[in-house]
Amino acid sequence: MSLNLQTHTEHFTNPLYLESGRILEPYDIAYETYGTLNEDKSNVVVICHALTGSHHCAGVYEGENKPGWWDGLIGPNKAVDTNKFFVICTNVIGSCFGSTGPMSPKHPHHEPYRYKFPVVTIKDMVKAQRILFDKLDIHRVHAIIGGSMGGMQALLFAIHYPNFAQKIISLAATHATQPWAIAFNKVAQEAILKDPDFKEGYYEPELLKEHGLSGMAIGRMAGHISFLSHESMEKKFGRAYKKDDGLYELFGKFQVESYLEYNSYNFTKWFDPLSYLYITKAINIFDLSRGFDSLAEAMKKVQAQLHLISFKNDMLFKNFEMKEISDTLDTIGNKNHTYLDIESDYGHDAFLVELDKFDTYIKEVLHG
Repeated sequence: MSLNLQTHTEHFTNPLYLESGRILEPYDIAYETYGTLNEDKSNVVVICHALTGSHHCAGVYEGENKPGWWDGLIGPNKAVDTNKFFVICTNVIGSCFGSTGPMSPKHPHHEPYRYKFPVVTIKDMVKAQRILFDKLDIHRVHAIIGGSMGGMQALLFAIHYPNFAQKIISLAATHATQPWAIAFNKVAQEAILKDPDFKEGYYEPELLKEHGLSGMAIGRMAGHISFLSHESMEKKFGRAYKKDDGLYELFGKFQVESYLEYNSYNFTKWFDPLSYLYITKAINIFDLSRGFDSLAEAMKKVQAQLHLISFKNDMLFKNFEMKEISDTLDTIGNKNHTYLDIESDYGHDAFLVELDKFDTYIKEVLHG
């Protein structure tokens, strides 16, 4: 069976009214679909991506060998089985992979928005997706699944579009971003802003694609540290030292240093720094209870079957943050939810890496 990967961009001319009171118009949403939509459109599964993810969550583009970021989970006979389900993943508003973001041309001129781009929230990202699905004539879906910032989107779908999805699975997320995560984002933001090559937001994107942005690389290193854990670093690198470096050379490197350098400098060649600033802002101000008197009031809106998954050693969004959502649902008498805390030493990125620890569970939820 084939994955039937298709990439599209949808253009919208109606204004998108944002949570801040500002509007975005016109705007584009890039999205990818996999599998085949059935006759009564009852087999749709929506996938929501994390901070640096994109709409490309499965399969491989022609002439490339790097698969989509959740390829191990989505495809023929995998947990999210594209023989059965029609999978849609959109690139969020504010990102840099085809949906409208800070480096998109500001209508009616051809100059990019840069700092004129409005602050978007995760709720805005979800609203834009909902408008896209309406345009595609999809008004109810079988399930929504997301991890990290994708898990935040999934939770907002549950509260603000209560009848849209039958089942919602949120992994490695939180009900409101806590100071620990905000602090890591602060390091990244400062490192970007203080890099002279960032040119106060007036950089040439082509130059960055070629040379990268060292400030952003340093910020990304902080991010990487928060995605792993003490144990996973120990297991992955130990105290291994680079073979050709001397122990007493000042700039001789441990494997862990080399890994952070390689990944972070590479990252700056394919991810836009202004997008990084805007999306980390959206993550920082994320709070499920905004607009409600309390988290409990917000959770009363939930109609879907809600499945919450946390990872034991997640340093970024601690497992008890997910449990707080589950406890709140218990308090208000919601019987239609489950909470699973997965044994893992990997850290936050377990939702991308240790698929074998939850793919069967996801399969059961989707088919159950």
